[in-house]
Amino acid sequence: MEAKANCASKCSCRILEFLESSIGKKIMVAMAGVLLCGFLVTHLLGNLLMFVGGEAFNHYAEMLESNKLLPAAEIGLVVLFLLHIVLSIRATLANLAARPVGYEVYKGKGARTPGSRTMAWTGTLILAFIIIHVATFKYDVGGLKGTDLFAHVLGWFSNPLYAAFYVLAVAGVGLHLSHGAQSAMQTFGISHPRYTPLLKKAGLAFAFLIFVGFASLPVYFGFFHKPSLACCASAPIEGGSK
Repeated sequence: MEAKANCASKCSCRILEFLESSIGKKIMVAMAGVLLCGFLVTHLLGNLLMFVGGEAFNHYAEMLESNKLLPAAEIGLVVLFLLHIVLSIRATLANLAARPVGYEVYKGKGARTPGSRTMAWTGTLILAFIIIHVATFKYDVGGLKGTDLFAHVLGWFSNPLYAAFYVLAVAGVGLHLSHGAQSAMQTFGISHPRYTPLLKKAGLAFAFLIFVGFASLPVYFGFFHKPSLACCASAPIEGGSK
C-alpha cells in the first residue's frame, strides 16, 4: 500500500511539474482555446436563427433558459474563459522571462503576423466586449429590455454606436483566432509538409467565418434591415443571452 501511495504521489508531482512547465502551460492554453472555439460555433449557430425570424430565435432562447444544466454550463464557461486568460498571461510572462531580450527584427517567413502582434490587445478588447455583452443582453443594463429577446437584441442593434462596437469586437475575435488556431496546432505538434499549410489556411478561414457570422447580425439588423419591434413580439422571455 505504501509503495502504491508513493507511486501515486510521484505521478501527481510529475503531472504538476509538467503543467507548470512552459509546454504544459501552452497545452492548457490551447485546450481551453479549442473548447472556447466550440462554444463560439454553437453560439453563432443559435444567433443566426435571427435571420429565420423572431419566433425561431425566441424559441431557441426559451429552450436554453428551460435547460436545467444551463447554470452549470455558464459557470463552466466563465471558469474556462478565466483559465484561458490566466494561463495565457502566465505563459507569456514565462516566455518573456526565458527570453528577456526581444528580437531586433522580424523578417521573412518567420515574421510575426498581425494576429500574433495584437494578441494582448484583442484579448483585452474581447474581455471588455464580453462584460458589456452580458451586461446588456442578459442583465438588461441600459434599460432596453424589449417584449422578448429578439426585440431586445434589435433594440441594441438599432443603436449605431453599439452595433459598430459589436462589429469591432468580433473583428478582434477573428484576429485573435487567426493566430490562436495556428498556435494551437503548433502546440499540439501538428506538423506535416503537405497538410500543415492547408490546416493553417483552414484556421484562417475559421477565424474569418466566425467574424463574418457574428458581424452579419449587427450589420444587417442595425444598418440595413430594421423590422418593427411590435412585429417581433412573441412570448415574453425571462433572461437569456445573445
